[in-house]
Amino acid sequence: MLKTLKSYIGEYKKIAVMAPVFIVLEVILEMILPRLMATIIDDGLGTGNMEYVVKIGLLMLVVSFVSLYSGAMAAKLAATASTGFAKNLREAMYNHIQEFSFSNIDRFSTAGLVTRLTTDVTNVQNAFQMIMRMFTRAPITLITAMIMAFSINARLSLVFLVVLVFLGSIILFLIGKVGPYFREMFEKYDGLNSSVQENLTGIRVVKAYVREKHETEKFKRASEALYWCAVRAEKGMVIMMPIMQFSVYTCIIIISWLGAKSIAVEGMTTGDLMSLFTYTMNILMSLMMIAMVTVMISMAKSSAERICEVLEEKSNLINGQNPQKSVEDGSITFEDVCFSYHGDKENLHLSHVNLSIQSGETVGILGGTGSAKSTLVQLIPRLYDVTSGNVKVGGIDVRDYDIETLRNEVSMVLQKNVLFSGTIKENLRWGDKNASDEELIRVCKLACADEFIENFPDRYDTYIEQGGTNVSGGQKQRLCIARALLKKPKILILDDSTSAVDTHTDAMIRKAFRDEIPDTTKLIIAQRVSSVQDADKIIVLNDGQIDAVGTHEELLENNAIYREVFESQQKGGDMDEQ
Repeated sequence: MLKTLKSYIGEYKKIAVMAPVFIVLEVILEMILPRLMATIIDDGLGTGNMEYVVKIGLLMLVVSFVSLYSGAMAAKLAATASTGFAKNLREAMYNHIQEFSFSNIDRFSTAGLVTRLTTDVTNVQNAFQMIMRMFTRAPITLITAMIMAFSINARLSLVFLVVLVFLGSIILFLIGKVGPYFREMFEKYDGLNSSVQENLTGIRVVKAYVREKHETEKFKRASEALYWCAVRAEKGMVIMMPIMQFSVYTCIIIISWLGAKSIAVEGMTTGDLMSLFTYTMNILMSLMMIAMVTVMISMAKSSAERICEVLEEKSNLINGQNPQKSVEDGSITFEDVCFSYHGDKENLHLSHVNLSIQSGETVGILGGTGSAKSTLVQLIPRLYDVTSGNVKVGGIDVRDYDIETLRNEVSMVLQKNVLFSGTIKENLRWGDKNASDEELIRVCKLACADEFIENFPDRYDTYIEQGGTNVSGGQKQRLCIARALLKKPKILILDDSTSAVDTHTDAMIRKAFRDEIPDTTKLIIAQRVSSVQDADKIIVLNDGQIDAVGTHEELLENNAIYREVFESQQKGGDMDEQ
């Protein structure tokens, strides 16, 4: 874990090293000040030598300013290094997530990834900054103060060793006890973020069904679960401060008593005793700092493990050696394909699929809910890998292609249409970032989107709100189809992507496909028979298996499932007309 995180300090390594150097200098200078104060008391004020007092006083002033400068530089460098480290971590995680396959993303919830990119990185950032500052300062202060204290009076300084052993044992015990609570606490953060994300994404549905109270209760449960987990963790650590305070005051009392006897019996000077008190406070404050940093590190350890889970996750979709860099044509072949989302051969979502589609064909895909229609087409651009068998595009196994090359030749309009915040032009240019305005207009006409875009005041410069909330479902679908066409793909997949448009517009879109992109292989998943009845072939899926393949007429005659769907929709259409 540490090796993984260390590599992301990157260009901030030099700064991260310089910060502790300045801290060491600051601590050494601070440790000199009590000794200088002792000489002022014993050799200056004690003897009435005011010239010596002024001389040492000026030296103390210089030492104080240099120490202050060193501390300020340490703070600045530590803040810069820790912030840069957090930036690198976030960028690395975000970029790594972009390489994940769908199955990798399925392993982490969206809310969990958001928590890792925000809360967990912030915890690691704070811990890193505290390690550079407090965790460097405290041990050095502790060691230096101990050395100085032993140089004054070794017998009195043995008190510190007893306290060190006692407090060290307490700290180790508490860390072992509360560590698992911190891990659980961040999982509760995931649950809280999930509740917020789900509510905000579906806020229109929540309001439409008047479920605000239900959502509020759900958020309250998630918030309370996080609260009680945090309370359990903090209960384990809250006892540390009273123990620290008890140790501090006990030390002061013991040293005061023994120090008074040493002055009376052993000739110890007042200046030495005052220095010893200062070193006592330095030692005990260092122990308190170590305890605080230890708590932060214990919390950050859980966050660091969660971050490393993402960074060390390997995408199960990678290019092979010497991947194919071009796609010959849009032909598609399924050879005894079996697929399971979890790789379980006993629980298949697609079972022994054999299929051949010629380049340029229009293929309709019908089937009931859960018949694996979307699963079938997601194997073509290699969003998932087959469990067994082969999927070929252009006569070559999709696993032998460069993934980017393959996906550039396959345009897919998913069931859930997604538009991003930005203008219509910016959304369309996801298909081709260099597309001209004329090309944008052409594909929008093919997708029957131009007719409503022209009615907007700003036309193609109309701003789309996040998620496309300011356009209708049918408009969103047509914009997504236009965006896919802009890629000029060899294969176009429409996954139930015209469900929100009327039958007339649907027919016009299909006609435009036939006339304008005859060489593109078109796969159309639809619920309406009218959307696919003029296709070159229609595939009927049932429970993850191909039930039949044929034209509209052939399936009406030979396939019960297709005939039943057609007749039910015809009856529904007749009832609508009445």
